[in-house]
Amino acid sequence: MDEENVNNGETTRGTGGSAIGFIIRFVVAAVVLLVTSWLVPGFSIRGFWTALIAALIISAVDYLIGRLFNFDAAPLGRGLSGFIVSAAIIYFTQYFVGNMSVSIWGALIGALVIGLIDMLLPTRFM
Repeated sequence: MDEENVNNGETTRGTGGSAIGFIIRFVVAAVVLLVTSWLVPGFSIRGFWTALIAALIISAVDYLIGRLFNFDAAPLGRGLSGFIVSAAIIYFTQYFVGNMSVSIWGALIGALVIGLIDMLLPTRFM
């Protein structure tokens, strides 16, 4: 069962930090990347495992940026700067993941699509 977290008067639902919740988040994030790849020209991911590895790398880079610079790189959560940082993370991930190719426009449009999907299906992906 999910636990509820209260933050600044807002109640949010979390996965409780369990291993199952962690795995589910990355599987959903990989599916979001696959859907984005299907929708966005210039954004290509070939296969579920590639998407899962990309989701892990994107999440790790987002975590590092958050810890080092105290900055949340959510595509729609931090305005224009968060959107651009999110697109840059997506663009540079292609250099670490085989079977993934992203153009600059693909990264920008992909960040927008991921942000919109995240509004509907929050995974705390970026």
